[in-house]
Amino acid sequence: MSTHLTADQLVDALTLRDLSNPNQGAHAMQLLLDDIQHAIESLYDCELQRLSGHPLVRVQDNYDALGYPEDGPARESRYSRYLSKRWMLRTQTSCLVPEWLSSWRDKTPRKLGLLCSGRVYRRDSIDRLHVGEPHQVDVWVLLPVSEVTHPKTMLREAIDAVMTAVLPDHPLHLEASSHPYTRDGVQLEALSERNQLVEVGECGRIDPALLGRHGWDPEKVTGVAMGLGLDRILMLRKHLPDIRLLHNSDHRIVAQMQDLERWRPVSYQPAVVRDLSIAAESDMDSEVLGDRVREAIPERLDWMEAIEIVSETAGDDLPAVAVDRLGLMPGQKNVLLRLTMRHPTRSIGRDEANDLRNRVYQILHQGSVTVLAQ
Repeated sequence: MSTHLTADQLVDALTLRDLSNPNQGAHAMQLLLDDIQHAIESLYDCELQRLSGHPLVRVQDNYDALGYPEDGPARESRYSRYLSKRWMLRTQTSCLVPEWLSSWRDKTPRKLGLLCSGRVYRRDSIDRLHVGEPHQVDVWVLLPVSEVTHPKTMLREAIDAVMTAVLPDHPLHLEASSHPYTRDGVQLEALSERNQLVEVGECGRIDPALLGRHGWDPEKVTGVAMGLGLDRILMLRKHLPDIRLLHNSDHRIVAQMQDLERWRPVSYQPAVVRDLSIAAESDMDSEVLGDRVREAIPERLDWMEAIEIVSETAGDDLPAVAVDRLGLMPGQKNVLLRLTMRHPTRSIGRDEANDLRNRVYQILHQGSVTVLAQ
């Protein structure tokens, strides 16, 4: 996989509709943002400034200014989309925060709030909970230390206010999680109706070092930083079975994306499953695999419910007959994949399923022998 985006890939990314932006059409995601803003403003009696920013950002803003280590795994090109050594598609809306912190000439301790939202861009796996260009919102609130009566409960108060507003019927689970620009961080997971914990965001106390680097006195100013995945929250709120429905163009689905009411199924289509055995590079993982498929067949991506790695076997551990059958090259491994195909609104025919299976196979298989489904 190339470490830098091509011109066509950049254009495709930048022309995706931002569901959180009302200038690009109404969507239920914008109602979630309004609920989040109202919850925070009511809790802190503080108006939030809204920013969106451009998706193309400097690497400095996306990583360095937020305190990410130079050798941090998040920077790897297998997970981030770089245009060059200096420019990339943002992986987080928090990339807007450092400049916002620095922009205040008057650093007098007082309540200040920021809400920044939009699409972010990652290389990710393919299943009903993941997309490569999810929507994110960051909520940051600066607070004078003198006005924080209960520092130990500061985070929980913010979490409870927001999650009660957006997911009132979903129990919440908190897990300790470190992050480069927060302290006392926690990961937020909501319980779905399938009794599955779904990660929906992170929250923490703003790192004093970050405040100090941008001119604020960390002895006098503290605050809360919260990052939330809007796609998953909306999916849970509306009880959607698949994240792809959020951006589906079928008019019956689009009509339901104008409110926060429970999803009314358009149809239940049967899943079509195909297993395939491929030769792959030794470092192939679900994120790299998903991104290759996502880039190669964008017009059929809404047919692909999931691509699951069932098993992996190093080439040295395979019998000679299997190596020959795959055309396995030195240093490669055998990966058994399960493709689950399900069109959102209609059934998929046998020939269509085999054709899609073969296209995925040809994208991912790195061996010298090709075996196609007929």
